[in-house]
Amino acid sequence: MTVTIVGTLDTKAPEIAYAREVLESQNVATHIVDVGIMDDPGLEPDTSAAAVASAAGESLSALRETGDRGAAIDAMGRGAATIVSRQYDSGSLKGVFGLGGSGNTSIATAAMRTLPVGVPKLMVSTMASGDTEPYVGAHDVAMFYPIADIEGLNRVTRTVISNAASAMAGMVMNDAERTATGRPTIGCTMFGVTTPCVQQARERLEKAGYETIVFHATGTGGKALERLIEEGVIDAVLDITTTELADEFVGGVLSAGPDRLTGAGNRGIPQVVSVGALDMVNFGPMDDVPDAFADRTLHEHNPQVTLMRTTPEESKVLGQRIARKLNDATGPRAVVIPTEGISMLSVEGEPFYDPDADAALYNSLRANLDDAVELIEVATAINDEAFVSAVVQKLEAYLESMPTNT
Repeated sequence: MTVTIVGTLDTKAPEIAYAREVLESQNVATHIVDVGIMDDPGLEPDTSAAAVASAAGESLSALRETGDRGAAIDAMGRGAATIVSRQYDSGSLKGVFGLGGSGNTSIATAAMRTLPVGVPKLMVSTMASGDTEPYVGAHDVAMFYPIADIEGLNRVTRTVISNAASAMAGMVMNDAERTATGRPTIGCTMFGVTTPCVQQARERLEKAGYETIVFHATGTGGKALERLIEEGVIDAVLDITTTELADEFVGGVLSAGPDRLTGAGNRGIPQVVSVGALDMVNFGPMDDVPDAFADRTLHEHNPQVTLMRTTPEESKVLGQRIARKLNDATGPRAVVIPTEGISMLSVEGEPFYDPDADAALYNSLRANLDDAVELIEVATAINDEAFVSAVVQKLEAYLESMPTNT
């Protein structure tokens, strides 16, 4: 088993050498990829910086001459990603390890994000205590904060690097096949306001013999779902909570991007979709809500999260967008509407109860969905047992009709 170490050998050679020493002391082979561009390496790499630049279609000497650090980091990130992907495809790579500051964190994690879920990815980074979303995204990248800057070996950096390298050794020696169940896997989406529905659905599906993976619809969760669908990990989707589409359209903070609700259709796997939490757009603390929305219906979910009710006009567009994505899809697909409330907050008596907005959403779906998309309406709220039964039964019917039961 081989761990690829991605590092800038012009600035971090002693630290990378120490990480290699710890890994090899635990019978883990290493392959060092040099992504440093400023000076000659302080350690002989297995893959040179020139080879990394070439893999990105660039010349190392040209990158050095330009003096544009941002462009160089981008190029070396693309090159490292290409090399790491090749190693994985050839079967020679079992994990990726990196250490450094912001530059190498950007480069190494770009390489890590090209690999499928389950391939060990660990980054020791001075950026790990801040906003790690640009480095981790929707991927299983682990990050260690080194406490001190990674500049020289001392009692702190030695301890952190040793722990991180030992953790990597443990990950690559783990038998990943033990985690596989062989059962069809269903991806489900959940938000706090749709939790009772998804919990009941998950329990029923697992009792029926399926494995479920629940994704928190917070933007990153939706991206992770789409990625695992693309990788073939997910066999069917119970997409109860499509709230991320509202954030993408209106400008909330939990958008999953324009590709949300496209993966299942691209692969042609069964999907049962609903409109969970499309009554809301997410923002941070109340004081952070943009002034343009000051006159809207707002609800403080907690001190860190403020929810804004979607309007009839916005709901109409959301219905159109869902219809367009599903009309373009392949495979068995249905939209199931709970006509008495699409979240805990939109049922009668709750702060987001707005029959006009809900009607605009429902009518938009009715008007825009093609005949190839089943439309099922259930006269109940989304968290009621009758709705759970409707979505589970429809998904099970799709799965049972598939040639391989997936």
